[in-house]
Amino acid sequence: MGSKTRLVSLNTVEWPTLGLLILCYAVWAVGTTWAASWFLPLGMVLVTLAAVLHSSLSHEVLHGHPFRHRAVNEALVFPALTLCIPFQRFRDTHLAHHTDAILTDPYDDPESNYLDQGVWNRMSPLAQAALNLNNRLIGRLLIGPLIGQVAFMTTDWRAIRAGDRTVLAGWLWHIPALALVIWWMVALGQMPLWALVLSSYAALSILKIRTFLEHQAHLRARGRTVIIEDRGPLAFLFLNNNLHVVHHMHPKLPWYRLPALYFANRARYLARNDGYMFASYAEVFRRYLWKPKDPVPHPLWRRP
Repeated sequence: MGSKTRLVSLNTVEWPTLGLLILCYAVWAVGTTWAASWFLPLGMVLVTLAAVLHSSLSHEVLHGHPFRHRAVNEALVFPALTLCIPFQRFRDTHLAHHTDAILTDPYDDPESNYLDQGVWNRMSPLAQAALNLNNRLIGRLLIGPLIGQVAFMTTDWRAIRAGDRTVLAGWLWHIPALALVIWWMVALGQMPLWALVLSSYAALSILKIRTFLEHQAHLRARGRTVIIEDRGPLAFLFLNNNLHVVHHMHPKLPWYRLPALYFANRARYLARNDGYMFASYAEVFRRYLWKPKDPVPHPLWRRP
């Protein structure tokens, strides 16, 4: 009986995700120690790639992978490798974002990059210029992480001041998660602090490529979510989340099953999202590196 129970338990483990987690931490550990001491730029590249992958794996965890036990899953991604984003806040805001009816709403979608036209009109010319730059891919790479972090922390600070204990708890749990990374760097790391911070920023910049046009303003909720048919390194680092409409329709499906499901039902998914599709991230760069993808004020949203 015990043997049978143990076999069932092992069969419920998503081994590709667990194996990738182990690889991710190994790459980050090598990057902050041996590689950094041998050739610092190599160490920074490894730390950047590991931090991107860790963020993508954290996304898998909040959707219930690789185990069936939430606490175990969240313990697996506890160290704050990207330094700035508390996991619990990422979890709560992202799960709220998965309400498709509110996608791109300037107020109700926590991951929306659109603003209320009235808010936009009251902004200073300098702030408008920064956000217009941020709506080009080059700007999203250079200043996107800074703008996103400031907006994220400002919103959470207002919530904390208003008495939201859940938001406060998310930031308090971030302290030991960040302390674990700092302990490693002090005790074992051979990378300067500035290099770690710069690598973290670079990781957040790469992640901005994925989120740049994941969602668009569209009258129907089903047409707001993109498909990018990329099969290259970025798709791997993003754990196939470039097939974003598939993920939104099947949020519990693990990353390694998304491509087969999509390409077996390609016409269905493209009909579902009204053909909001790009062939690759190379196409995204060609079209939007210097060109804004859309206006910052939501072109369709009106205050009730």
